[in-house]
Amino acid sequence: MTNTNITNFRKKIYEMLEATIQYNEPIHISTKKGNAIVISEEDYNNLMETLYISSIPGLKDELMERKNASEDEFVDEDEVEW
Repeated sequence: MTNTNITNFRKKIYEMLEATIQYNEPIHISTKKGNAIVISEEDYNNLMETLYISSIPGLKDELMERKNASEDEFVDEDEVEW
């Protein structure tokens, strides 16, 4: 994570945002009234998806259970009717 203050962020906003987008490196910006984090849209979307999946009751337990299942319990991708 890149740490900066608001003054330096203003001076280098384009470069810092480009780096955040390209490398998914969050920016921690400190100000007199508090702090902020800037993340890439990709990271934001991934975070929202994780929160959504985590909100489904029992899904985490089911995924963990299936993670340890043997391969013969699964259907081959070619056998699935889409």
